[in-house]
Amino acid sequence: MAITSANQLELLQTAEAVAREKMIDPDLVIQAMEESLARAAKSRYGSDLDIRVKIDRKTGRATFARIRTVVEDELIENHHAQLTVKQAKSYLADPKIGDEIIDEVPPVDLGRIAAQSAKQVILQKVREAERDRQYDEFKDRKGTIINGVVKREEYGNIIVDIGRGEGILRRNEKIGRESYRPNDRIRAYIKDVRREARGPQVFLSRTDPQFMAELFKMEVPEIYDGIIEIKAVARDPGSRAKIAVISYDNSIDPVGACVGMRGSRVQAVVNELQGEKIDIIPWNQDQATFLVNALQPAEVSKVVIDEEAGKIEVVVPDEQLSLAIGRRGQNVRLASQLTALDIDIMTEADESARRQAEFAERTNLFMETLDIDEMMAQLLVSEGFTNLEEVAYVDPEELLSIDGFDEDTAAELQARARDHLEEANRKALESARALGLEDSLASFEGLTPQMLEALAKDGIKTLEDFATCADWELAGGWTTVNGQRVKDEGVLEKFDVSLEEAQHLVMTARVMLGWVDPTELAPEAEEEEEEETEGEA
Repeated sequence: MAITSANQLELLQTAEAVAREKMIDPDLVIQAMEESLARAAKSRYGSDLDIRVKIDRKTGRATFARIRTVVEDELIENHHAQLTVKQAKSYLADPKIGDEIIDEVPPVDLGRIAAQSAKQVILQKVREAERDRQYDEFKDRKGTIINGVVKREEYGNIIVDIGRGEGILRRNEKIGRESYRPNDRIRAYIKDVRREARGPQVFLSRTDPQFMAELFKMEVPEIYDGIIEIKAVARDPGSRAKIAVISYDNSIDPVGACVGMRGSRVQAVVNELQGEKIDIIPWNQDQATFLVNALQPAEVSKVVIDEEAGKIEVVVPDEQLSLAIGRRGQNVRLASQLTALDIDIMTEADESARRQAEFAERTNLFMETLDIDEMMAQLLVSEGFTNLEEVAYVDPEELLSIDGFDEDTAAELQARARDHLEEANRKALESARALGLEDSLASFEGLTPQMLEALAKDGIKTLEDFATCADWELAGGWTTVNGQRVKDEGVLEKFDVSLEEAQHLVMTARVMLGWVDPTELAPEAEEEEEEETEGEA
């Protein structure tokens, strides 16, 4: 096939037809043709030559040109495509580095093999352009709902025709035991769009919590307009769900708006989710109030929040326990997902028993360490004293406020508490040194003897060892693994060391060792202060 005047216009017509069929830019098809013709020309004239082809966008005429680039003498790698400045003077009056010498060469006749190769190049380029077009179209629709038609089922996964492409609804993204047949209409949530070697992959979901949120946005105009906001969603797909909403207009009830007249709005969502029961809950900034709402329909007697551990204890009447937990723990699990807190549910009887056990434990602690009788120990616990440090270093006036305590009694109790703490500190330090604790860490400010003993038991015996620790290794924390919150035990966690305190201690150690420039920490500290100030504002 020769590129002659007889078929020049045919090139443009072919490019237009392919572009129209694949819904891509015609210029991309012409560029693919230029590249394929250039490759064919190289096979004819020599692969070392830099041959480029330009197709006129109006006439379809293909121009074949050999390009030689002027480079520095020592950079010449290909004598067929590069020239030195001295060599270029034969072609240019004043050659400079980077100049190009362009010589037109005769068009090539495409033999059968060359034509096939050119065809493959064009098809590959068109395929890549089509994939890019599909990816660009769907990447911005991630997080929205799309309607499609079921094409086929592959190993339990549903392939969905979504217009200018295909989406895949995996087996685990279907609700319950949903089954679909070819040509069934389906509505799904675009969970992810990825570029892959075989083309853009659009992953759909019907179990994602945001699918339900988007359905409510479609059914409730107030959510779409931003008057009502969905703050959190938790789902047990096909069974039950909880959704927390808040209204920014005092005259609009967020729960009532989502339910709709005679339940019409929520019923439309329920029907789409195969009868999934939905609890619509008013969101509240106060965690305890929000949790009480989230545990509906169960009644809550008391809520105790441990913000540092991200846990919360809920006390319910004995007869409400099964309702609060729900069938197979469903109710408390959804409430936990909704509030992003670990929830421990106990009955009033369980809480009472636990409090009695704590009271007895603290009473025994004071009796043994302070050598006092049971009544006096119980008085201390009743007044809120929980450990020896509080007794030893509290203002004496607080002890004197307890009935039956005079100045001599208070002074004696504090002296005994301090003596016991000093002895415990001495033993802890001796134990740590016996384990190999070095002076570099023992003299580090901010660590008690008991902390040093715990560190030494964990193999942290020098200041260098301590400086390599991460804050969560010391203070502990929570990690989400497969959707479940998992506790990471910290070496110093039992001493109530927070993540911020642990981070400060580790950074101080790194500064002392010269690993970190203290001037670099100043801007970070200023930024944190500014963020805190903005948050308070």
